Amino acid sequence: MSTVPQPDPKDRPARLTVGVVGAGRVGPALAASLQLAGHRPVAVSGVSDASVRRAAQLLPDVPLVTPAQVMERAELVLLTVPDDALPGLVEGLAETGAVRPGQLLVHTSGRYGAKVLDPALRAGALPLALHPAMTFTGTPVDVQRLAGCSFGVTAPEELRLAAEALVIEMGGEPEWIAEAARPLYHAALALGANHLVTLVAESMELLRTAGVEAPDRMLGPLLGAALDNALRSGDAALTGPVARGDAGTVAAHVTELRKHAPATVPGYLAMARATADRALAHGLLKPELAEDLLGVLADGVPADGTDGTEGDTR
Repeated sequence: MSTVPQPDPKDRPARLTVGVVGAGRVGPALAASLQLAGHRPVAVSGVSDASVRRAAQLLPDVPLVTPAQVMERAELVLLTVPDDALPGLVEGLAETGAVRPGQLLVHTSGRYGAKVLDPALRAGALPLALHPAMTFTGTPVDVQRLAGCSFGVTAPEELRLAAEALVIEMGGEPEWIAEAARPLYHAALALGANHLVTLVAESMELLRTAGVEAPDRMLGPLLGAALDNALRSGDAALTGPVARGDAGTVAAHVTELRKHAPATVPGYLAMARATADRALAHGLLKPELAEDLLGVLADGVPADGTDGTEGDTR
């Protein structure tokens, strides 16, 4: 007989009718995942052609209706709209009487916690903030990617178990985030995920300029290993000319970037400075090499005034 404590059935949500307000990339995928767990999508709202296509692909046979009709038909409503649109949407739904007492209202914004749902709370709704820490494509693959995905969960204490149960039903892993910590939590995810896409795209463009025919194939193993090492070892995984203190090599990089892709120079210098700071703090960058390197990062040229290419055979 298992000795692991089992959740009380009353703490788990019953099979619910599910509605989606905002058929972007996230909402239909979450509703489809909830459907696999036994819940029943009954209504979805979307305006753009892309939204209509996503809803049809991920939630076939679920009627496309107005937000007010979604609220009327569903016991659990997913508010999956852009962050900046969320407060106005919640206020509008509450002011028009669309919110029903006892209705579970879930938003998926990383920026906001449960407080943004206060207008609906005053109307009797049960507010939950469930943010999947995942990028979405708007295709069925997103449902598969939810398996093992962490969700940033914020809710009133009395709804915590219900919020975590919904995440688990979608195959996710709940991670409790305090209301006050939501903006920092979201900034951390954006720094890692959104900026990574920019860095990879810029790197591929530069490799194409250098004559590499398949930059994705070249970068795949390298970036995969770098990401794995970083997740395992943190700053100890730092490598490359900045961590080594190779000021001449870094200056050569800056010279070439200014020649071929000047728009990338500010980002390169900013990331190199951040890398140098972390390498210094963790004893990876020797202090005696840091002065010339930091001079390059401040001015874009090495301390001896050369372009950093002479004698550099690597």
